[in-house]
Amino acid sequence: MAPRGDGLLSHDLLPGEKGPQDACGVFGVWAPGEEVAKLAYFGLYALQHRGQESAGIATSNGEQLLVYKDMGLVSQVFDETALNALTGYLAIGHTRYSTTGASTWENAQPTLGATAGGTIALAHNGNLTNTGELVDLVAERYGAQRRGELARGNTTDTALVTALLAGDPDHTLEMTAREVLPRLRGAFSLVFMDERTLYAARDPQGVRPLVLGRLERGWVVASETSALDIVGASFVREVEPGELICIDADGLRSERFAPVDRAGCVFEYVYLARPDTSIAGRSVHSSRVEMGRQLAREFPVEADIVIPVPESGTPAAVGYAAESGIRFAQGLTKNAYVGRTFIQPSQTLRQLGIRLKLNPLREVIRGQRIVVVDDSIVRGNTQRALIRMLREAGAAEVHVRISSPPVKWPCFYGIDFASRAELIATGLSPAEVGASLGADSLGYISLEGMVAATEQPVAQLCTACFTGTYPIELPPSARLGKHLIEQNELPLGAPEDGLHTLVATTGGASALEQP
Repeated sequence: MAPRGDGLLSHDLLPGEKGPQDACGVFGVWAPGEEVAKLAYFGLYALQHRGQESAGIATSNGEQLLVYKDMGLVSQVFDETALNALTGYLAIGHTRYSTTGASTWENAQPTLGATAGGTIALAHNGNLTNTGELVDLVAERYGAQRRGELARGNTTDTALVTALLAGDPDHTLEMTAREVLPRLRGAFSLVFMDERTLYAARDPQGVRPLVLGRLERGWVVASETSALDIVGASFVREVEPGELICIDADGLRSERFAPVDRAGCVFEYVYLARPDTSIAGRSVHSSRVEMGRQLAREFPVEADIVIPVPESGTPAAVGYAAESGIRFAQGLTKNAYVGRTFIQPSQTLRQLGIRLKLNPLREVIRGQRIVVVDDSIVRGNTQRALIRMLREAGAAEVHVRISSPPVKWPCFYGIDFASRAELIATGLSPAEVGASLGADSLGYISLEGMVAATEQPVAQLCTACFTGTYPIELPPSARLGKHLIEQNELPLGAPEDGLHTLVATTGGASALEQP
C-alpha cells in the first residue's frame, strides 16, 4: 500500500515541531450536467493547506449516495478511476486536520448516516465546544442504539452532528437541521447533502470562513474563495453566520437558525487562509502586507535586508520592506518538492531537519544585518534553529519580526495549537523570548495593529489565542479536549440494526445502499 499522509503541515520545518495546525477544508457543489466529483477534487486541491490527514468526496445521482475517502493528501487518495466511479449531480468534499478525534480512517470525512428518507453525508470545518452535551443528547434520543458513524468507531464531534441530523421518521433532513443547528456551540462551517439536496450552514459567530459561488449550471459552497476560483465559480457572497442554505432542483433558499453574533477568527488573516482568498470582503494578502507595514512602524531597526520565512512570512516581509525602505531579499530557499518524506532521517540528519526544507543563500546573507519576518511563534524551536542557521551562513545581525502578537492561549474553535505549557510566550516576556531564540531583537505586532490590518471591527473578531477572551462560552475543562469522545465511554449501547448497510472497499470507498 502506498504511504499515506503523516498529519504534518507541508511547511513544518522540524520533525516533531508542531506549528498551528489548520482547521479543515469543506467544499460542496450542485451542478447537473457537470462532473461534480472532479469539481470537488479540484476544490479540495485548492483547500489542501487546511488539512493534510485525510480526504473524501461524496456524490449523489438522485437515487444513491456514494462516498470515497482515505488517509492522505487529496492527490494520494483520488485517481481517475475513483473519480469516474463517483457519478451524480451533487457532491461534497472534505480535507481534514484532526481537531477532535484521532487521525484514523474511521474519523475521515464526509461522515454518513441513514435518515428517514435516505442518506446524509456531512463535512465539517471547525470544532464544537459542547461535545459532551451532544453525547448526552444522542444517548437521550437513541437510547441503547448507537447510530451510524458512532457505531463504526468514529470519535469526532462531526459524527455526533451526523447522528443528530439523521433525525426520525417524522422529519425531513431540512426540518431536522432547523432543530439541531441551534443546539450546536462552537465553530462549525458545514456542508452536507442527501440524495437530492445540498446544504450549507455556519455558526452564529462565523468563526471559520464559508462562501457561496455560482457556476453557469449550478452552485458551489467552499471554505475559501480560492476554491471557487479554481473551479471557475464566481463569488456571490459569504454564507452568513447563523444561516442555513438549501440548494436543489427548485433553486437556492436560505433561512436563519440563529441571530448573527460575529466573531471571525483573526488567525485566518494571519496564517490559516491562502493569501489569494478574501474574508469578509478583505483580501488576506493585503492584510498580511499591511501587518508587515505596521510591524515596521512599531519595531523599526537599522538593517541591510528584509527576508521572509517562506511562504507564510512573505507578504508581511514585503510590507515591512516597503514601509522601512530596507531592501527585500530572498535569503532562504525552500525546496518546493519536499511536502513530506516517509523515510525517517538518521539522528544526525534529524538535527539538521530545518535544512530539509529551507537552506540559506549564503552570498545574500553573509555580512548582512537581517530582518527575518514570520507569521507567528508557537514553541520557538523552528525560529531558534533558523536563527542558528542564518548565523552559520554569516549573518552579522538577526532581528526577528512577527506579524501576530504572542500566542498565549489554546484555541477551542478549530486550530490545534501546542498546549499552553508548551507555548513559549506563556512564561516569557518578548525580550526573554528573543534572548531564548538567540535573536539580536524581537518585535511582535501589537494586537491593535494586527486587527487594523484586517479592516474588521475588533468586536467582530475572535482574538482568543492572543488575549484569552473567548467569544463563545466554554464548558468546564473536563468537557473539553481533542480526544473527549475517546477518553469517555459513550453512554450508548450496541450498534443499531439500521435500514441501511455500510459497504466498504479496501480502496477507501464506501456506499450507503438500500438492502
